[in-house]
Amino acid sequence: MTTALIVLATIAFYFALLFVISWITGHKADNAGFFTGNRKSPWYMVTIAMIGASISGVTFISVPGAVLAGGYSYMQMVLGFFVGAVVVALVLIPMFYKMNLVSIYGYLENRFGLSSYRSGAWFFFVSKMLGASVRFFVVCVVLQTLVFNPLHIPFSLNVVLTVALIWLYSFQGGVKSLIWTDSLKTFCLILSVVCCIIFIANSLNLSFFELPAAVASHPTSRVFFFDDPNNGHYFWKQFIAGIFMIVAATGLDQDLMQRTLSCKNFRDSQKNMILSSFIQIFVIGLFLVLGTLLYMYADTHLANEGKIAGDALFGKIAWSDGFPLFIGIIFIIGLIAAAYSAAGSALTALTTSFTIDILKANEKQKDEDLTLTRKLVHFVMSLLMVIVIIIFYEMNDDSAINAVYSLAAYTYGPILGMFIFGMACKQPVYDRWVPIVAVMSPIICYILQSNSEKWFNGYQISFELLIINALITAFGLCLLIRKKNKEQLT
Repeated sequence: MTTALIVLATIAFYFALLFVISWITGHKADNAGFFTGNRKSPWYMVTIAMIGASISGVTFISVPGAVLAGGYSYMQMVLGFFVGAVVVALVLIPMFYKMNLVSIYGYLENRFGLSSYRSGAWFFFVSKMLGASVRFFVVCVVLQTLVFNPLHIPFSLNVVLTVALIWLYSFQGGVKSLIWTDSLKTFCLILSVVCCIIFIANSLNLSFFELPAAVASHPTSRVFFFDDPNNGHYFWKQFIAGIFMIVAATGLDQDLMQRTLSCKNFRDSQKNMILSSFIQIFVIGLFLVLGTLLYMYADTHLANEGKIAGDALFGKIAWSDGFPLFIGIIFIIGLIAAAYSAAGSALTALTTSFTIDILKANEKQKDEDLTLTRKLVHFVMSLLMVIVIIIFYEMNDDSAINAVYSLAAYTYGPILGMFIFGMACKQPVYDRWVPIVAVMSPIICYILQSNSEKWFNGYQISFELLIINALITAFGLCLLIRKKNKEQLT
């Protein structure tokens, strides 16, 4: 019960801080402030915000725990992320600013037509709603164990209360507030990881100069995997997939690009994109080093408690008897900073995309009516997230949860394919048939992934599925090319 009250007090303090920041930065925000931050965000603040924006509560828990099974192989993908960020900065950002887009999927309408535009928006909507919900679900389960079960509060009420709090601090300011709340998140994440690394190193009697050698000599610290091309950890698979993943999941994701496009001009936005991705290499490196130290600590101090691994590792050790209360509180702050900020960001992006792309309310309504529509959509998105999280909890099916984690390769693939084709080929297509191509491509990819080992001599399709999906979509669009002198069928 004592632990539950401490965690609850920590959450209350963090939310109070969020409300103060969001009220100061967003209480006078208009629709432009909600959707684009009035294009006045300082680029250096956006950079700080972007460092933590891509780190979810699942990343906070899972990356340290995953080093036992995969070593530091994730760093191979992170290096690809940086290259992909440079591509986004040099290719996509200038185009988005030139078109003065509120939602980046407006490019698809300009290039192909209304059907393609709505296809991209709906693929983003499904991906972001399911992805954000399942990530928030994982954190809610952790908090249910630490806080709400001891207080005899049901899981459904846990979800309703926390999503309601997220709705309250994000409904008014939107992007204008997110820049500052995400900056707080970045600070909390880095602080929590650094504090844990320092404490564990001290408890293992490792000095600052001894720490690098101790980590490097541990079997979990292998970074590069060049030996088996069929393996999912193979370097070129992860590095190349990382490039395309950041182009799709950042450059073509309304959630993350909404912050980037709030900068004053495309030059500032480019600086933010490249610098934040470069710094993130070191931040992810801290998470990986923490993972090695957590396993070293568990082997030394918790050997009698059985093997602790995976997602349970960080939380179990942070709240173990050998750790001071301060570290447990820091863990909770880092966890809720990652989880709640990501959920607030997702709600803002979903509200923007649904209002602008699907309802097209900005074209049909005056500013006052648009404000009411935007607030109503924001409430509905929050309610829908609550419903989806509770469904995940009632299903209690790990295979369903894991399927959602891999959803990005299926949903972002068609979006990536449409953008690649649109920018590489200037020929018009039959717009009305584009949704069929966008739906068929993930289905073909699922069939290929399910049978890859049998059909391709043991080869496992893993992260490169996104690339395959995009190429199939682009090929399908090639089949829809129409000659300019023929009658349009759209």
